[in-house]
Amino acid sequence: MAKFGKWVGAGLGWAFAGPIGAVIGLGLGWMFDNTAEMKIGKQYSNTTTGDFAVSMMVLMAAVMKADGKVLQSELNYVKTFLVNRFGVESAKEALKMLKDLLKQNIPIQDVSYQVRDRLDYHSRLELLHLLYGVAQADGKIHQSEMQILDQIGYYFGLSSTDQKSIKNMFVLADDSAYKILGVTRNSSNDEIKGAYRKLATKYHPDKVSYLGEDFRKDAEEKFQKINESYEKIKKDKNIN
Repeated sequence: MAKFGKWVGAGLGWAFAGPIGAVIGLGLGWMFDNTAEMKIGKQYSNTTTGDFAVSMMVLMAAVMKADGKVLQSELNYVKTFLVNRFGVESAKEALKMLKDLLKQNIPIQDVSYQVRDRLDYHSRLELLHLLYGVAQADGKIHQSEMQILDQIGYYFGLSSTDQKSIKNMFVLADDSAYKILGVTRNSSNDEIKGAYRKLATKYHPDKVSYLGEDFRKDAEEKFQKINESYEKIKKDKNIN
């Protein structure tokens, strides 16, 4: 069994309660072989990698359904996204779950509130970043997808500055580097340096280390974008 199944089989805690549990149901039997033990129960109160992965898949389906249709090309792009991050076998398992989720009516607000109440702030930032990556998998984030992502960020309880920061990692404009750091071209050098230090701490991959190495890799990608933005601003404003 690939690691996606192991993540879920190792224990679904809070994700199996509430609206997320209602969406995914108990239709996960295909994911487990005779060596896997599915552990579900109220005693699993801490967030596991399985909780995070299932939450990601549910909201990923919501983003894909945003324009009212799911194209085969979109599934292909998402498959590539999953393979690049988690490997071929895990992608196969995740896609099975995704195809089932795409048939469901996903209550985005309720699901997002459950995530907000159970995941720490850094993990919610990481999850929104992953969802933007999926939305851009076909090379463009469509308006309907953007609206859903804006809603999810709001329901997650993320600050507007942090939402804009993540958005501008994917929707590029002339001032994207400034928006990623949460500053403007008129900000002083000290303000820019302070914003970078604060953001570098907030987005450091170690903040989500409990999610495991695969999700940490995505956090490293996000961290790299912050560093690249800072270097671009330093060059633009001649900051030493």
